[in-house]
Amino acid sequence: MTNKLHIGTMGWSYNFWINNFYPPNAKPEDFLQEYSKHFNTVEVNSSFYRVPNSITIKNWDDQTKSNFLFSIKAPKKITHGKLAEENSDYLDFFLNNISILGSKLGPILFQFPPSFKSEKFDSLKNFISVLPKKYRIAFEIRNKSWFIDRFYQLLEENKIALVMGDSQWTTELEKVTTDFIYFRWEGNRKEIKGNIGIVEKERTSDTKIWAKKLQNLLNKLEVFGYFSKYYSGHPPTDAKQLIELILK
Repeated sequence: MTNKLHIGTMGWSYNFWINNFYPPNAKPEDFLQEYSKHFNTVEVNSSFYRVPNSITIKNWDDQTKSNFLFSIKAPKKITHGKLAEENSDYLDFFLNNISILGSKLGPILFQFPPSFKSEKFDSLKNFISVLPKKYRIAFEIRNKSWFIDRFYQLLEENKIALVMGDSQWTTELEKVTTDFIYFRWEGNRKEIKGNIGIVEKERTSDTKIWAKKLQNLLNKLEVFGYFSKYYSGHPPTDAKQLIELILK
């Protein structure tokens, strides 16, 4: 079961985790190596703003164990711009760079904005057709107009995961569309600061519910899941707790 379970956090480059997750003398260049001692995966969010270069990706590889997986968020230039042929060169550039990770490349997360409505179905279908089949792909949809059978069928036909989690868009989703599932626990930015390095809100009861759900899913699927700093305020605590609850 453990080789199918990939639970971590959204990002790792947080100075405010020093003394409460990272050692007191930790430097930013040491964060990833230290992080990988505790978790076997991470979601890279910085790629949403810029494509990581080959040197950066090689450094990620050097600092992590052979079984570590990076889930990479696609750039907003792709998901928040024109999806089809106008962006093909940039999509190729992004995919070629992250492919340097080789076996350490986990799912690629495409997070679409709330303004992206189901009337763009044909555009999305065309976009999917140019995505290389060798990658594991997850779509986070932030407009409920998409949650219809036609869309679910499109995902199933192309073996794309639909992101689940605790946001206003995903709380009621129970759709499994491929052989892995992708969870994101984002929390509430209005309640949690997320930058003071402590648990600001007790979420154990919520995490227990998620653990039970994931235990059932792990019997037949691979699971990826990531905590935001706005879930409880301290993602390393959340991720460790969820792993312990699932495996106990």
